Amino acid sequence: MAESLTDIPERDGHGERRKDGHVPVLLKEAIDFLAIKRGGTYIDATVGLGGHSFEIAKRLGAPGHLIGLDKDPAALDAARARLVFEEDGPKITLMHSSFAEVGERFGSTKVDGLLADIGVSSLQLNDAARGFSFQAEGPLDMRMDPRSERTAEQVVNHLDERQLADVIYEFGEERRSRRIARAICRSRPIRSTAHLAEVISAAARPMNQAERKIHPATKTFQALRIFVNRELEDLQALLKAAPRILKPGGRVVVISFHSLEDRIVKDAFREGSKEGYLSVLTKNVP
Repeated sequence: MAESLTDIPERDGHGERRKDGHVPVLLKEAIDFLAIKRGGTYIDATVGLGGHSFEIAKRLGAPGHLIGLDKDPAALDAARARLVFEEDGPKITLMHSSFAEVGERFGSTKVDGLLADIGVSSLQLNDAARGFSFQAEGPLDMRMDPRSERTAEQVVNHLDERQLADVIYEFGEERRSRRIARAICRSRPIRSTAHLAEVISAAARPMNQAERKIHPATKTFQALRIFVNRELEDLQALLKAAPRILKPGGRVVVISFHSLEDRIVKDAFREGSKEGYLSVLTKNVP
């Protein structure tokens, strides 16, 4: 079975912010749709700070098994500190891995459920040294996995103007992509998030009230992050592999943030439903 959850609120499923500041997105809805079986095996494919994983693990108990994956070793460290249970708790395995590797790593494993909360995390956005946000001075990095070779600085300073415009348009849905790419290329070298945001803001001044609601650099930064981390390719790989590792009646819950992710998830679930190997459980995937 499959489930797609969209339209992320600012607070968790209970409408409350956790005392530690971490806000697990759509927590109640995700847990409810997973229909967790005590003693089962579950994968949190984007363990992050461990908010969703903690709630899954609480319901699993022994001899349940929670497997948490994340590209970001800093996230795994935070999750490891959170996911501590007494002797009657489930087995917990945390792995430094992209969810794109689910099929490769767990091809012979059958699980009761899989959760994936797609996109950037607060841990990454709030650390200026990671270079994800235009709201603070930082290096143009944007890598979720520090092992990755591609950085935002390389993309910004080395793609030709047409390639850069295509990236900004395709992954940011930014209609001013050519104007922005031209301004970036004329301003090279660009070494910091603040410099890049300044160049974009000068090239893409808001022309109407709708454009004034978001920072001019928002869509370009999104595009660069998605491209650097190969987020959409990884999501497609996850959705292709997930049905193969589910037990009969197992569930997949995907939380998506923007239209690019949402479209990929819905298309995959519609195809699975059409082919008869998935059953969609929510109106969000008509």
